[in-house]
Amino acid sequence: MSELKRTPLRDFHAAHGGRLVDFAGWEMPVQYKSILEEHKAVRRAAGLFDVSHMGEVDVRGPEAGKFLNHLVTNDVAKLYPGRVLYSPMCYPSGGVVDDLLVYMWGPENYFLCINAGNIAKDLTWIREQAAGFAVTITDHSDDFALLAVQGPRAATIVQSLTDTQLDLVKYYHFAEGPVAGVHCLISRTGYTGEDGFELYVKAGEAVALAEALLAAGSPLGLELAGLGARDSLRLEAGFPLYGHEITQDISPLAAGLGWTVKLEKGADFIGRAALAAEKQGGAKQRIIFFKTGDRRIVRADTPVLGPDGTVVGKVVSGTLSPILNEAIGSALVTTAAAALPLAVDIRGTKLNLQLAKPPFVELKKS
Repeated sequence: MSELKRTPLRDFHAAHGGRLVDFAGWEMPVQYKSILEEHKAVRRAAGLFDVSHMGEVDVRGPEAGKFLNHLVTNDVAKLYPGRVLYSPMCYPSGGVVDDLLVYMWGPENYFLCINAGNIAKDLTWIREQAAGFAVTITDHSDDFALLAVQGPRAATIVQSLTDTQLDLVKYYHFAEGPVAGVHCLISRTGYTGEDGFELYVKAGEAVALAEALLAAGSPLGLELAGLGARDSLRLEAGFPLYGHEITQDISPLAAGLGWTVKLEKGADFIGRAALAAEKQGGAKQRIIFFKTGDRRIVRADTPVLGPDGTVVGKVVSGTLSPILNEAIGSALVTTAAAALPLAVDIRGTKLNLQLAKPPFVELKKS
């Protein structure tokens, strides 16, 4: 069994009571005191997350923009310095390699934030696709830590520690500046649906930043939050998780991410032909979101049943919404069944699925 990787904040988590688990090969806190309370803290005040396991990759060179527009489905040409773009990158089949964030520093200087469990796979894929383009690909994943402050009081907390005018940093934009005396890339992004910031910092300065954020935020209701709350928050917001709502077999169109697929952007991106054909012919399967009116969690891989009891798909994510106090989730079902009455069987009890359009709760992001 290989040794788990650690973020620069591993000992910080242990000192603050974090329950550490194996997540994608990383030793990470799943919770501190209570997933339920951490989730609620993010919705009503703020939460502090360590997401340093995410990967950071520089893409530089005269053809950096051209290459990235070939690599991902969204339109990189619409970026400008200080802007962030969310996009899947796909295989020629239209299935998803990963979803990522593209940051633009300048015309020849971008960086990517990629999912922790996919770093090695993504780097191999990106470097293979870069052949023939005047670009250099550099992995900086071990050089940076990443802290996320999320919730309606996140801006107030971070602003108390920086002279950077955060009201000028709009959603999916970023700036540079010191936070608590630590130089950061300050990104108005996140994975909870709430307002907030993701702070990229040199690995060696992560603990000092985390302690300063915790000290400034605690009087305002900020709580340390782990992976458990991160997952329930993202599902309440309706955000996809790689390996669940998007996979190498689930395209962005099937996942409801058609807005990220720019077929007419003027670049022949990887997967374009397959996605164009899928859009024209219609996806055979699609992701739906549901709630149940019941507290029993509907676990991933639970079969989804049509009106006649036949299996028409499977659940891909499921949790208890602490805000709604009922089970919510997502499922991959046949397109033909997506509008029909659907149900699941939970230990002999039939639960009807109430289709819902995310977000499941009112969100306060700016």
